Amino acid sequence: MSSAPNVTRVGSDGIAWLASAGSHARSTLALWEERPDAPVVLPCGTVFDVVSAPAVFGRRMLDRLWDEGAGSGPVAVFRGRMLLFAAPGTAQRLPSLLDWEEWGSQRARAVPPLLCHGVGDAVTVPPLTCADASGTARWLVAPDTRRPWLPGPEVLLWAAVRAARAAVRISIFPPADQDANVYDVSRRR
Repeated sequence: MSSAPNVTRVGSDGIAWLASAGSHARSTLALWEERPDAPVVLPCGTVFDVVSAPAVFGRRMLDRLWDEGAGSGPVAVFRGRMLLFAAPGTAQRLPSLLDWEEWGSQRARAVPPLLCHGVGDAVTVPPLTCADASGTARWLVAPDTRRPWLPGPEVLLWAAVRAARAAVRISIFPPADQDANVYDVSRRR
């Protein structure tokens, strides 16, 4: 079994990649040069999309990506949610794939909602250093290249379904009728 790499500091190529998401890359780079410990808001949709999941479920998805799949792109934690950086277009396609998998059905109600951020959305990315002062924003897998591999909607669907199966125990037996008469047959005469 493999596990997610422990890259928690953004490399110089990763900084350039993140800054390229904004329309004012030079301003972003200047801000980070002056304050590498500052989180920054970046637009989604051109360089990356982001799928945001509650931290525990997001960790299950990340584990599936690294243990059973191709790995992940950059991953951050911000205010109790895991931000999985994905290929542009993922935010538009993933919700329909989840609907196709009957994500909202009764059987999957225990699975938390995934928020998909794409064109027209923006996300707060953690500081370039290990964590912000409050510890609420940090990189789990920091970008370290100008062209990181980013999972697409099918890969994230696969990880979400696998994580959901591990999180939700599905029984082939219907739930017990709470008003039924139950007799103890363990003591026979």
